[in-house]
Amino acid sequence: MKKKTQKLIGLVMAVAVVASMLAGCSQKLSGTVATDGSTSMENVIGALGEAFMEQNDGVTFTYNPTGSGSGIKAVQEGRCDIGLSSRNLKDEETASGLTATVLAYDGIAVIVHPDNPVADLDVETIAKLYTGEITNWKDAGGSDAAVVLIGREAGSGTRDGFESITGTEDACQYRQELTSTGDVITAVSQNPDAIGYASLASVSDSVKALTVGGVAPTEDTVKDGSYVIQRPFVLVTKTDAKLSEAAQAFFDFATSADASDFISKAGAVAAN
Repeated sequence: MKKKTQKLIGLVMAVAVVASMLAGCSQKLSGTVATDGSTSMENVIGALGEAFMEQNDGVTFTYNPTGSGSGIKAVQEGRCDIGLSSRNLKDEETASGLTATVLAYDGIAVIVHPDNPVADLDVETIAKLYTGEITNWKDAGGSDAAVVLIGREAGSGTRDGFESITGTEDACQYRQELTSTGDVITAVSQNPDAIGYASLASVSDSVKALTVGGVAPTEDTVKDGSYVIQRPFVLVTKTDAKLSEAAQAFFDFATSADASDFISKAGAVAAN
């Protein structure tokens, strides 16, 4: 009788352990994933966040489009889980305890009004336009009209990428410095003499994207490097801080091969 009782107790304990394990496996992921930063990453991060919530309906995903510099500061100050930057981290930002993980690559399209007759510019001419060396479109193959220079605000990852590639850091003669990709596109679409730059992933039919040195900005030309005005989309996290379970799950999903199709459909080139 004693042996039977011991066997029965053992069986009950084994069943309890298995039940506990199964209950743990069936627990739904829950919580909030807060992201903050680059407005250029809106389409990509929106697609990834939506896909992640569909797979994990107990999780709330948020995106605050404040710009790359603000997103980096937000993760530094603990106001979000993951910062979003459309530029690489600076040495001092890395030294302050931040880690950058490249999520994707994006072309920076040089855009004009659809009625502008100019279709192609090389990097040298783009630089001359933005630094004020060329001030009239007729000197760049266009109509006799003053060039209106539209760009992003200081701290923008798009601006940093554009100016570093064109060699125009601290030399651009902007007429307007706007705080989002959407604002730049809108401003250019409303002014026949304007030129601007914007994330390829966000460009719409309301503007015309120029070829640069004869190469159109597309996913394929960004991927093979032939379109030279491009930059990374970066996830920024604290180096020594552990992400929440939900935030880590999103990070793992976003940087996996499973996310590639979502990134591609959003107009960028997945890093993995």
